[in-house]
Amino acid sequence: MTMTWAYGSRDRAESIATIRRAVELGVTLFDTADVYGPFTNEELVGEALQDNRHQIILATKCGLIVPDPKDYHQDASKFSITPNGRPEHVRKACEDSLRRLRTNFIDLYQLHRVDPKVPIEESVGEMAKLVSEGKVRFIGLSECTVEQLERAQRVHPITSVQSELSLWTRDPLADVLPFCKEHQIGFLPFSPLGRGFLTGDIERSTSFAKDDFRSILPRFHAEALSTNLRIVEGIKEVASRHQAAPAQIALAWVLAQGEQVVPIPGSSKRSHLEQNVEAAMIRLSPEDLAELDALPAPVGSRY
Repeated sequence: MTMTWAYGSRDRAESIATIRRAVELGVTLFDTADVYGPFTNEELVGEALQDNRHQIILATKCGLIVPDPKDYHQDASKFSITPNGRPEHVRKACEDSLRRLRTNFIDLYQLHRVDPKVPIEESVGEMAKLVSEGKVRFIGLSECTVEQLERAQRVHPITSVQSELSLWTRDPLADVLPFCKEHQIGFLPFSPLGRGFLTGDIERSTSFAKDDFRSILPRFHAEALSTNLRIVEGIKEVASRHQAAPAQIALAWVLAQGEQVVPIPGSSKRSHLEQNVEAAMIRLSPEDLAELDALPAPVGSRY
């Protein structure tokens, strides 16, 4: 997402180089969505991966609409999204994504958000038809409840759930992740580095441009930011013992939550990518995990 939308400056050439470097390093899961950009992110991913299509798992999403993206690119405070899970929209969105991604099938097609105006059975039912037609291999959900997941499962097997999970967003640990473990459903944590916060690169004096999504998020407001830095300080203590970067420890904690947990850090530079990939080699001790688990909860809501 960050390669075309939401955070800071963007460099298309570096983004493509980063995606291709990820393939070289053995990364196999690439996650995007039609709403990122909107649409331009899928085009970027399609271009970058067209020569490696059968080496990787390509995941994208449908079900969200940005009413006026031009305004948002100028001022994040104008950002808004609208769920659309109607079957006809799901089908058209899939066909459009296939074209932008330069492929004739999507490995993992995810409902970005459940539309409260459309029974989830109808949205997933249309996705199931796309599977039967060979346009999609597997179906996933994003930011769903256990009840919604159970209802969706009765229509078609759900391969994965994508939700936010990190050392400053642990909500899924209460119910969704245990359900996924019990039913052998993959879990894809987005923002496993807390939108860059857990890298240690953000300080009390950090400010965000008007077009940076973080400028409107409560946890990044000056008052909350100062308090939330206690979380990063705790991560840095563990990192120092492992001679690792804070980001690597934050990712290692996410990976330690279960073998079916596959975090998707939004690396937009090769240097960040290479650092993040090395996090998979870190093994946190029970004492490390207990120390990280005991870190304070963040101040401020997610959105």
